This record gives sequence, C-alpha cells and structure tokens, in this order.
Amino acid sequence: MTKIDVFAHVLLPGFYEKMLAIEPRLPELFPFIQHPLLTDLDQRRQFWDGETQQVLSYVNVNPEDYVDPVTAAALCREANAELAEVVAGQPDMYVAGVAMVPMNHLEAAVQILEEVAESEVLVGVQLFTRTLGKSIADSAYRLIFETCQRLGIPIWLHPIFDERKPDNNIVFSWEYELTQAMLQLVQAGIFQDFPDLKVIVHHAGAMIPFFAERIRHILPPEQAADFQKFYVDTAILGNSKALELTLEYFGLDQVLFGTDAPLGIAPAGATEVIVEAINQLPISDLDKDAIFAQNFRRMMQ
Repeated sequence: MTKIDVFAHVLLPGFYEKMLAIEPRLPELFPFIQHPLLTDLDQRRQFWDGETQQVLSYVNVNPEDYVDPVTAAALCREANAELAEVVAGQPDMYVAGVAMVPMNHLEAAVQILEEVAESEVLVGVQLFTRTLGKSIADSAYRLIFETCQRLGIPIWLHPIFDERKPDNNIVFSWEYELTQAMLQLVQAGIFQDFPDLKVIVHHAGAMIPFFAERIRHILPPEQAADFQKFYVDTAILGNSKALELTLEYFGLDQVLFGTDAPLGIAPAGATEVIVEAINQLPISDLDKDAIFAQNFRRMMQ
C-alpha cells in the first residue's frame, strides 16, 4: 500500500550552515536539531524503508527570529530553493516540499507564496503556532491566510515553544501550543473568513479529540464546528486508540499519514510504529489507503 508521509522534517546543510553563522548556539538552544538524519540525506536514505515517500518541511529554525526582514526573506528563498532541489533530485523518496516564509517581511512572504503556487515540487507553506512574540492567529498575520486561500496553498501548522513560559518541555508543551493555536485561529474567525483554507495540524490535532465535548459544550456552535475543518496527521508515535479518537472527531477525509520523521524514535523516526497503529484501526483497507496516501493526493488536486 502506497504511503505518503506528509510531515517529515529536514535541516538541509546549506541553510543550516548559514543559520549557524548567524547563531552558533542553535544546537544548544534546540538539541533535537542535532539529529544526524536531518542534515545527512545519504545516511537518511540508508534507513529508508524503500516505499514511504516523504513531504519535507524544515525544523524550527526560522530566519525571522535572528535577522532583519530583508535578510530573512533572502534566507527563506535560499532554503526553499535548496529544498526544491532535494525533492526534485530524489523523487522516489521525496514527493514534495513545504516552503518557509519570512514572517517579519509579509510583502516578501506573499511573493514567495505566489512562487510556491507556480512550483512543481513545493506544495504548501509551514507556519508556527507563535512567531515574533505573537500568536499565529494575530491580525498581523491575516494577510498570509488570505493569500493561502487565494492561491489554494495548504498550510502545515507546527508547534513552537512559547518563550513566555519557564517550563517548556518536549513531551507536552508542543501539544498544548498546537491546541491553543487552533483555538485562537477558530476564535479569530479564520475559517469563517477563509472557508476554503486548508490547515494541516501536526500530532493528530493534539488535545482536541480528547476534549471534544468540552469544545462542544463551552464554545459557540459555529466555533465548535470550525475545529472540525482542520486536517491532522498521525504523528503521535503509535497509539491506535488515540488515533480512533482522532478519526472519530475530524473524520476520515481529514486525517493524513504523518510521522515526524526522523524524530521521535531512534534512529530514523516512528514510521514503523505509526504504520502498525493505523493497520490496527478497525477500518477497511480502503479507508487505511485514504489515510496513507489518497487524502493527501485529493488535497493536492
């Protein structure tokens, strides 16, 4: 059965070297980026199962956090070009790439999105739950959502630590940040204003499926309904029962196979355990095929 991993990460060496020159402490600030398979694609291929194609997006090293707007825009363009070259050069393993945009230079970000809309290998844009001290739902970033709907570009939503909090941790914090960002986007009326927008949320929608009834009973009906407009991946390191809740809440058509590779389980990620968890779901092979590949293909049409 064909599999397309919609949330796999890289930190390509050209871009990484430029960012290290700007901030040499990056490996200390974000220890997870030291994973060798993020940068060493030859070694990454050695661990490939030979059949799971990946949609590549960069890990949390965002130029706007370190440099001025013009430099950030240039770094994003260079990173996107490097990513497109990798995808185009290894189409058996990589099916598409997800662009980055400079969130401190929205005019350039819109230009990059227009370029993505014309690209054959870059198919979306990655946004983070917070950027430059603001929620991604802040009105300052509304232009990005408007542009994505206008151009038909899906958004990959990835968590990032909230620097206001002293106790961030890799186990729970990112799931909370995703959940909070989803709430903020819903309350900001993003889906009301941009009803055709496609947002893929990492980590199976985080806390949302577990708190479905709190959402239904506490929020206004139109906001509760908007939560079910998100797409989500399956990157929760296995756990069939949790994936059942995810399917029940978001619906089969909104769930896409994603693993967070190569992160999560050493040495190359959680692909095997997530595939096993999906295969254990009490659904038909046709429905499993929808999760593994067909839902993503339909989204890209």
